This record gives sequence, structure tokens and C-alpha cells, in this order.
Amino acid sequence: MLDPDLLDILVCPETKEAVHLADSEVLERLNASIADGEVRNRGGEEVQQPLEEGLLRADGQLLFPVRDGIPVMLLDEAIPLDT
Repeated sequence: MLDPDLLDILVCPETKEAVHLADSEVLERLNASIADGEVRNRGGEEVQQPLEEGLLRADGQLLFPVRDGIPVMLLDEAIPLDT
């Protein structure tokens, strides 16, 4: 689980919008698509590992993965979402 103080200061590096923890429904839907081989990050690479946590940009368009408790705030690693 991310430190709440860290979460308060993180923003999207592209738009500077706030990010928040993705809820379990978003993660379940995304992980089902990952299992089906249907998910690519913005860098064009297929996402192969299911996500335990993710940070959702305020507009709901991008999800930044959290790996081993560390948010990956790189745009190429962000996962575009259909809303």
C-alpha cells in the first residue's frame, strides 16, 4: 500500500493532474484484459504482469502501474484506459 503522504504529492507527469489509487473494479477489468493479451502501455509494449495496484489519473484516461509498492510514473509505462 502506498504511503498516503506520497500519494498526496504525486501527479501525472504529462498533465499535472492528480492521481488516485485505482479501485478493485478497474484493476480486475484491466487484469482480465492483460490475461487475454489485449493491453499495451503507451510505449507500445504488451503488459504481461497483472497489477496489484495502480494510480489512475483524475481524468480516468491513464493508469500508472505500481510495482513492488513503487509507483512507476513514466509516460511510456502508463496504460491508456478506455472510459
